[in-house]
Amino acid sequence: MKLIENASKAWRMFSVQAMSLALVVQAVWVELPADLRDSLDSATVRYITIGLLIAGVLGRLVKQDAIHEDKQSGA
Repeated sequence: MKLIENASKAWRMFSVQAMSLALVVQAVWVELPADLRDSLDSATVRYITIGLLIAGVLGRLVKQDAIHEDKQSGA
């Protein structure tokens, strides 16, 4: 297994940000007090998480100039 050449800039990638946010949504949901969780719709949280994960996958397919700017300026 090899890392991508710009792995050190992974935090700038939309895909990493979206999937990290999905993780945060789930972690916050689990840590909410039971009475607050009961007052919110769990399906909404599920759909938000699924949407973020799909956005992350789609974001990985799009060229992101913030990641590739060093190569462009060096040419």
